Amino acid sequence: MTGDLLVQNAMMVLPNRIVEGDLRVSNGSIKSVAPNGGLVPLPGEFVIDGTGLHLLPGAIDPHVHFREPGQPEKETLESGSRAAAAGGITSFLDMPNNIPNAINRTTIEAKIAAAKKSAVTHHGFFIGATKNNVKDLQSVEGMDGVCGIKVFMGSSTGDLLVHEQKHLEDIFANTGGIIATHAEDENRLQSRIEQFGHRTDIAAHAECRDVECALLATKRASALANDYNHRLHIVHMTSGDEADWLASNKGEFITTEVCTQHLTFDQNDVEERGVRVLMNPPIRYTEDKETLWKRLKDGTIDCVVTDHAPHTLEAKSVGFPKAPAGMPGVETSLPLMLTHAMDGKCEVSDVVKWMCNGPAKVYGMENKGSLIEGNDGDLTLVDLETRKTITDADTWTRVGWTPYAGMELTGLPLWTIVDGIPVHSRSKDGPFKGKSLVKQGETGRALKFKRIGN
Repeated sequence: MTGDLLVQNAMMVLPNRIVEGDLRVSNGSIKSVAPNGGLVPLPGEFVIDGTGLHLLPGAIDPHVHFREPGQPEKETLESGSRAAAAGGITSFLDMPNNIPNAINRTTIEAKIAAAKKSAVTHHGFFIGATKNNVKDLQSVEGMDGVCGIKVFMGSSTGDLLVHEQKHLEDIFANTGGIIATHAEDENRLQSRIEQFGHRTDIAAHAECRDVECALLATKRASALANDYNHRLHIVHMTSGDEADWLASNKGEFITTEVCTQHLTFDQNDVEERGVRVLMNPPIRYTEDKETLWKRLKDGTIDCVVTDHAPHTLEAKSVGFPKAPAGMPGVETSLPLMLTHAMDGKCEVSDVVKWMCNGPAKVYGMENKGSLIEGNDGDLTLVDLETRKTITDADTWTRVGWTPYAGMELTGLPLWTIVDGIPVHSRSKDGPFKGKSLVKQGETGRALKFKRIGN
């Protein structure tokens, strides 16, 4: 299903400038971009008056955990994609640590089929690496809907862990595409978990899973990428030391990302918000946050993601250290980054570069990430004037809470559009939550990925 749509009088965030004008989507693709306007509605076209709004490409979140199959009380592909659409995100890439784990062609095909039936946005999936599934990894290479290989080098949520050198070398030597790594050093991690076992204050989390833990694994993964000429994407970078090291050691094979929460929170927020902001790797310190911003702006960090990883408040309520690590964020990430932009931390065009163009470029997503003729008609129209305070009740995620509760945000999408079809809407003076406009499975499709490097 594809749509015909015309947006008039919007401030369009184009690749090289922001200019008022009109944009037409025909049969699901961007047909005309008209700076200064002048496009006249055609019969049967859905027309949106974008006066006072900014028109962005649909945002892309290349790092989510939508928990299907296996944990529907936390999230499903439907609830997660509706939450994404509410946040202006039109494409997501989902991680493999499910029940069962997505570690072979059968489990990957089942996820793609499930998304076709229930998601409302575009979708892609990682296959998880294990110690001995290289043939399974090879079996899905180049398949529509499969974006790359996920390697957990350090223990996190679930039981996917590959940390022995011979197994990592086997994966890097014998697969293609992108390897995305959760970079924490397992040996250091285990020794420190034992060392910090007596601590029940949440500040211990960042002390235990320390910067050295992350930096060791980032250096190790980078060496593997360079030794085997293999594309590597280091997920959820958290420390200034890693970002500074990569600034001079990144090379042609390596890209990286940062989460919105690591650009927003520091040790003070951990103390104030507690287990709601508990995640792996942890929220760190003010100096880390500022360095991550610096390295995002200078191009060392390629994109901004969420690592949307919902757990129920009931599960979180046991407190640190037993509470599960992870937080929701897919529906707040774009407004949060646009709020940072309006508060002077960056420009609106930077947000588009980091959340639209960046992920599309890293993963080789065809026809995504920019408002140019011929690209897919994935759009979000945002209001950068109105500010609203978000509460738990405003969320679409199945767990029904947000770590940003009580924060005032701007940049709420008034329209989220997938292939020219409006999938979510709000009004400036209406409720924060807005409304979903399509049935499950009605919009969105499996993403196609171009081979980049190796």
